Amino acid sequence: MSIARKILENTFVQVLGKLITAFLSIVVLKIITGYLGTSGYGDYTTIYQFLAFFGIIADFGIYTITVKEMSRDESKMPYILGNILGLRSFLLIIAMGLAVATAFLLPAYQDTLIPIGAAIAAVSTIITLLNGTITSVLQTHLKMHYATIALVIGKVVSVAYMGYVAYIAFTGDLVNGFYHLLWAGVIGNLVMLIITGYYVRRYTPISYRFDFPFWRKMFVTALPFGVALVLNQIYFRLDVLLMGFLLPHSQTLANGAADCVGDMICADTEVGLYGVAMRMLELLIIIPVYFMNSVLPVMTRFIEEQSKRIKQLMQYSFDFLIATGVPLLVGGFIMAVPIIKFISDPQFVSGAQFVYGSDVAIQFLMFAMLFSFVNSLFGFTLVVLNKQIKLMWINFGAVLFNLLSNIWVIPIWGFRGAATTSVLSELFILIFLYIATQKELGFHLSPKTLYKVTISSVAMGAGVYAGLVAMADSWFVWQLAVLVPLGGAIYALFMYLTKAITPEMLALIKKR
Repeated sequence: MSIARKILENTFVQVLGKLITAFLSIVVLKIITGYLGTSGYGDYTTIYQFLAFFGIIADFGIYTITVKEMSRDESKMPYILGNILGLRSFLLIIAMGLAVATAFLLPAYQDTLIPIGAAIAAVSTIITLLNGTITSVLQTHLKMHYATIALVIGKVVSVAYMGYVAYIAFTGDLVNGFYHLLWAGVIGNLVMLIITGYYVRRYTPISYRFDFPFWRKMFVTALPFGVALVLNQIYFRLDVLLMGFLLPHSQTLANGAADCVGDMICADTEVGLYGVAMRMLELLIIIPVYFMNSVLPVMTRFIEEQSKRIKQLMQYSFDFLIATGVPLLVGGFIMAVPIIKFISDPQFVSGAQFVYGSDVAIQFLMFAMLFSFVNSLFGFTLVVLNKQIKLMWINFGAVLFNLLSNIWVIPIWGFRGAATTSVLSELFILIFLYIATQKELGFHLSPKTLYKVTISSVAMGAGVYAGLVAMADSWFVWQLAVLVPLGGAIYALFMYLTKAITPEMLALIKKR
């Protein structure tokens, strides 16, 4: 089987699994937003964004470095895996302990559900990162369909328990129901870890190792990339955290309102509206991460062998990411309202209870999504080139820009200011990542496919917009059921007419 086909199949399996879990995530979103409302969902979102901020300390880029090391010498896989488990577990204990303690001490979170919720969700975060550690074995062998099976089953368990909580067990007790929704994540992730471990043992034993010199070597190797990831997560999560610090919580308002109304800007409500759009963004940006994780072992070998095929691999990777990201941007922007109604609750749409709803947030964040797609290519390339230090400085600049901008705009525009800052931050990173990567590899990517993809996406957007206008009075489910396939068909037709998919690319994928 050709390398291109193997990479694409590995990516396809992961994306297919993600589509299934994305559907399940939509079910989760429907359950939670309908059960908790905007302010309750805002607190729920804040907990996971807050823990992700600390969780990256335990990740610290070690997953990517682990896959890279295993790809170099698969005979050392048990030794590498055991030590990475030890190192990451140590970091997890520190990170989650610090996170929970901070949640209880922060004045902004006092008299809210966030501190206890963070303690429960911290368990889920620990299990998730341990699962990611052993999954590196499957990624190295390009056997991610096993990880996908575990992910789907774990998600099904979580969804089932959430449905039980919201519709049967705690219909009149939102406080205990809120905490049990978090326990549902813990249970589902535990099931996922058990199943993943079963498949990983087919390729290597799983045991803890404590070779401290190796820990030090891996930590030092991952340090620049880890700092870059920490900085990346800071600017990605910073807006949600800053909304919690810079805006009042609705429960602390003088009138005691449970939700903000009209032009009032409150932390939990703004985070709730923004969180739905962020959840959509998180589901989408996993596509380039899965793709680049599949490309990573091959890219590592090409660069170490100084193969000229690295240029071809870079170009095809860029073309794939652009061909996926641009139509998602156009379609997501046009279909924002029916998407929000489908994945959450009608109260989150503009004009229902709030002037600006989650649909506006999605329209902003679709641009950030596209930039993030391309950023993944250049970011992973710098890691393979051992130029993590450049990635670190670029992300540091983005964090500084994001922090200063959000402090200025969030008190004025709430989540709209945060969304604008996210787009500009991703653009900032894109520009400097491209400059750094081009300088290291000494060649420019061809924009030919980008032009063709843009033409195809514009044609698709025109058709979808016309259809949306014609179906304005139709049920949002029918709008999505008709217009999504229509848009896909128009896009595929124009990609064929513009010859965006070349015969050479098809031959390479089919080649054995």
